[in-house]
Amino acid sequence: MLSAYLQLELEIQERVVYENDHFVVLVPFWAVWPYETIIISKRHLTSIKYFTEAEIKSLADAIKILTVKYDNLFETSFPYSAGMHQAPVNSGDYPEWHWHMHFYPPLLRSATVKKFMVGYEMLASPQRDITAEFAAKKLREMPQVHYKVK
Repeated sequence: MLSAYLQLELEIQERVVYENDHFVVLVPFWAVWPYETIIISKRHLTSIKYFTEAEIKSLADAIKILTVKYDNLFETSFPYSAGMHQAPVNSGDYPEWHWHMHFYPPLLRSATVKKFMVGYEMLASPQRDITAEFAAKKLREMPQVHYKVK
């Protein structure tokens, strides 16, 4: 399903923040976190152990570009939580699995306004403060070089 979703996003390009030869960085339409992003491998892989040397370099490039864009968004060192999702390793093969990585930054509208999961979001459903399209547009517009300290 993630492979099919990636193809749709590549056709539309509205929520794509950055792409290189091997990875796409985008704000998923289901994002509930401000500036939440996902990096998806273009090649269907189940695990990082199958990455080629070129894919490893491309992943590093995608992470670097994304984190610099985050820093430039509010001109500050931009914190985030991130995690890779790959196929389980102890209960058989999962050929349908498609490797991806999520980023969840806590900054909302400025360098000082933070958002953390609390109360109703933990026990019900997270509340989205901005649309996926708005977040992708803002991140796309950010320079890919480090901001200048004032």
